[in-house]
Amino acid sequence: MTIRDWEGIALIIGAGDIGKYMSDYLTTVSSKLDVFVCGRNLKSQNAIYLDLENDHSFISFEKQISLFNKPLRLVINTSGFLHSSDLKPEKRLSHINRSNIIKNFSINAFAPILIAKSIEKFIRPELPFSYASLSARVGSISDNKLGGWYSYRASKAAQNQFLKTLSIEWRRKFPLSIVSILHPGTCATKLSKPFHSSVPKDKLFTPAQSTEYLINIISSQKTSDSGKFLAWDGNIIPW
Repeated sequence: MTIRDWEGIALIIGAGDIGKYMSDYLTTVSSKLDVFVCGRNLKSQNAIYLDLENDHSFISFEKQISLFNKPLRLVINTSGFLHSSDLKPEKRLSHINRSNIIKNFSINAFAPILIAKSIEKFIRPELPFSYASLSARVGSISDNKLGGWYSYRASKAAQNQFLKTLSIEWRRKFPLSIVSILHPGTCATKLSKPFHSSVPKDKLFTPAQSTEYLINIISSQKTSDSGKFLAWDGNIIPW
């Protein structure tokens, strides 16, 4: 039985491009799942407000989940931070500053494990459950050939360690759970837009493409796959 056959609640964390397509896709292919988008910029009725940088918001988030009369079956974290009008990826050491490091770690490293902490009490050990979070290939230490992007690389590597560790604990607590650490490829979203020119056309995916690739991976995984760092094509990425 795949997630397309599961019955219960699915939460998509992040109301950006990939989050929207994830929600629409799951609503289409999984008729038994009630899909909710969680984030700050909400435009859907099936939405839950969540500010990933606010601890009080997580408390409110948990209260909302507790009101569901169906089991929590699937959570996908699509949130991420790479740049803003004030903060850019650091190409060299001289570009490093504390505010950039903190912002990257807050969204890319701290948020995924805090999400896990919030949802843990709603996982039923007798039911299959999947928690997937989007990482990035640049978070691989052994795959780092070009350098640069200090804070983004480090924050994604930290997320990988958090979720690998989580998968070990949840394997004991929730033997039917799967923790997935996923690289969606370079996707044509606002997050990666300033860097599209350096990406070959056949390697720049639409949000719809990335969504389908990732859902296929999540749907086909077994419990023995929990804690793996996987690319959009299902290949294992070295840590």
